[in-house]
Amino acid sequence: MIISIASVLAVAVIAFILVVRPKDLPPPEPEDPFAHLDERKAAIYENLRDLQFEYRVGKLSEADYQKTKQDLQSELAQVLAEVDRVRAGLASPVSTPKAPAAVPAKPKPTGLVCPSCGAKFEKELKFCGECGKPMKVAKA
Repeated sequence: MIISIASVLAVAVIAFILVVRPKDLPPPEPEDPFAHLDERKAAIYENLRDLQFEYRVGKLSEADYQKTKQDLQSELAQVLAEVDRVRAGLASPVSTPKAPAAVPAKPKPTGLVCPSCGAKFEKELKFCGECGKPMKVAKA
């Protein structure tokens, strides 16, 4: 009984595979040319934050901190230059008139402030990302 059910299921799967043709499948979504660059940029920013935290808690010497920070910043500059190159390559040769950009409103200082070092954060944290001390709920 189990063998017959398994064989019927296998035949159904094979028939489905043979019936579905590649041209029947929807076309893949176009790949975002900035996706991998955005991911790399976010990783570098996270590494810079981690580096600063490790330096502030005393895990790194001043020389190591400055050297690593300089390396990460130069890598970030390369990524941002690549973003500019891709953006320039995607720009159409015929420029279309653009609407004037709206003046961005200044962000309200929302979030929390560390009572020890005064660092500001967007979301509530248990420990300060700058000095590592426990955060008390102190509204900005």
